[in-house]
Amino acid sequence: MAETAVFEPGGYRYVRGPFQYSGGVAAEPGFAIERVRFARPRPVEQGFLDIEAYLTAQGRPFTSFCACELRSPAPFDDAGFIAFNRIYVGTLERWGIFKDDENPVARSNVCPEIDPPGEPVFEAFCYTVPITETAGEVKSFVIAGSGEAREAAGDYAERIVRLGETSADAMTEKAQYVLGAMESRMTALGLGWADVNTSQVYTVHDLHPFFESEIVSRGAASGGLTWYYARPPVVGLDYEMDVRSVPVERVI
Repeated sequence: MAETAVFEPGGYRYVRGPFQYSGGVAAEPGFAIERVRFARPRPVEQGFLDIEAYLTAQGRPFTSFCACELRSPAPFDDAGFIAFNRIYVGTLERWGIFKDDENPVARSNVCPEIDPPGEPVFEAFCYTVPITETAGEVKSFVIAGSGEAREAAGDYAERIVRLGETSADAMTEKAQYVLGAMESRMTALGLGWADVNTSQVYTVHDLHPFFESEIVSRGAASGGLTWYYARPPVVGLDYEMDVRSVPVERVI
């Protein structure tokens, strides 16, 4: 099972991952997660400033920031992805979140195939809020995006499931891997498909051949499925997914 830890300053626990993101976050007792989507995506630098202003206005510390969704112009190569991530985590370090290559923040970063942004932008972000009463049946969590690359050392090309193949059979195998990654991360946080209220898929390839057999049959689309015509953030990846359950969502 994936390893978890608690980020006490933020009021959430997380699945430990690489330096650029965690595998997912879930609110600790006494807290809930809220999501904010920008009506117009913000360039990363400006987005961080706008998030700072928003959290300050809400009376929340920067450490309450727990997840985000990015959009990039095109898939990165391995070196470019690492370079971008080092810039991204610099702000998290200043906020008191990122330390010693440990990053509790969950993230998705994908590349729209049509009308992509000219530079990486924030699409949405999540943060924790204290609650004074029971949250009812709705769990608060965000599982980070995962493409079909096995979590191991080495370049992406060495780890991608069915690299360069996009047949129905290959895409089914890629989806199976990604769905399994979602399940592993949820299990680590004591969660499952029954707790999910939003499922998002990012691919430019046909998912209909496995939509029923692999997605619906698991209960991964009980609240419907949002399909973004976009590519994962690294060259060679073809299928990405993230899931969440967030009681409050707003657009600004």
